[in-house]
Amino acid sequence: MSSIVGGKVNWLFKVCIIVCIIILTNSQIYGIFNMEIESGSFIWDLEKELDNIKKHKVDFNTACEVFKDSKRKVYIDSKHSRKEDRLFCIGKIGNKVLTVRFTYRGYKIRIFGAGYWRKGGKYYEREDNGFK
Repeated sequence: MSSIVGGKVNWLFKVCIIVCIIILTNSQIYGIFNMEIESGSFIWDLEKELDNIKKHKVDFNTACEVFKDSKRKVYIDSKHSRKEDRLFCIGKIGNKVLTVRFTYRGYKIRIFGAGYWRKGGKYYEREDNGFK
C-alpha cells in the first residue's frame, strides 16, 4: 500500500513541476511578469532583449560593450525624448559600429535597443564629441 501512495505522490509532484514550468514559460512569453535583467550598471527588459535579438541579432550583453569604447559618441535622441531623455551611444565592437539606444534610470543605464545602424558609422567618424 505504501508503494502505491508513494508512487501517486511522486507522480503528483512531477505534474506540479511541469505545470509550474508551463506557467512560468507562458508568463515570460506573454509578458505577464516583467522580467528585468541587471548586469552591473545596466538594466533591461528581457522581452525587449528577445525582440532585439530577433530583429537586429544583437543581445544586450553585447550592447553593454559599446560603453567601453574610449572613442564612443553619445547623442540625444530628440525624436523619441518625450517623457524621459533618450540617448544613443555609438561605439565599436570589434570592427563594427554598434548603436545602443538607452536612458538613465537612477544610477543605472537602461538599454532598450541596439543594432548595426548604417548611419552609426558616419556619426562615429565625426569630429564632434557627441551630445547633440
